[in-house]
Amino acid sequence: MTTSVEKLDQPLKIGTHQLGSRLIVGTGKYETFELMQQCLAASEADVITVAVRRERLVDADGRNILDFIDLNRYTILPNTAGCFQADDAIRVARLGREILEGLENPGADWVKLEVLGDKKTLLPDPVATLEATEKLVADGFQVLCYTTDDPITAKRLKDAGATSVMPAGSPIGSGQGILNPNNLKICLEYLKENDPDYPVIIDAGVGTASDVAVAMELGCDGVLLNTGIASARNPLLMADAMRHACLAGRMAYHAGRIPKKLYATASSPETGTIVD
Repeated sequence: MTTSVEKLDQPLKIGTHQLGSRLIVGTGKYETFELMQQCLAASEADVITVAVRRERLVDADGRNILDFIDLNRYTILPNTAGCFQADDAIRVARLGREILEGLENPGADWVKLEVLGDKKTLLPDPVATLEATEKLVADGFQVLCYTTDDPITAKRLKDAGATSVMPAGSPIGSGQGILNPNNLKICLEYLKENDPDYPVIIDAGVGTASDVAVAMELGCDGVLLNTGIASARNPLLMADAMRHACLAGRMAYHAGRIPKKLYATASSPETGTIVD
């Protein structure tokens, strides 16, 4: 019975990177950089994601977010948030690589790719995302793709060379949790067929700790979130809750849930009782 316990201790491998924590957290939407620092620490994440567009690195007071991040503690996963065209996302990815190479952070060789379709839904443009993936892979990036929960699109992104496919649980920042677990199960089946260690990470829509647990119980390898912590009533407490939920969900997945039944099943034995 040690196999599952050993699996729990295994790091998550994403390309050439290894993550001790399977929770990846964002750095946006916090009231202050100081609060962000505290929440990052409470989450115990190894990897944090930063939007690298120049206007997003500096706050209203002119302070740079990177001055509040321990670059020796965290691997930065640069993201292309806010991009609506493939060429724009590619440019931002290259900018992120240049910044992190200058900072000597190991996250310089990968990118969380977002190419959005419109500003209302913030859903990804599947055609532009595929185009950007192909070009960034050719340019030497390890690409982690934000996408919908469509299994066909997910498979095409993997075939295009994506290091990890990251289906949305629900729209970005919506807090709706995992809306379509059946599609996510199919994504997992397609992406891990003959490749069980291929990393599949839920990205977007997580609102609370139970959403993280559900994602991990489905068999996902990790969860990426931001708004669920940053916009919580008590962000610091929520960061701690998300950390525990990620571990609990993974433990439950490996433990194996009981099957759902229509009728009750007695939890106490019906034989060998004192009245027999």
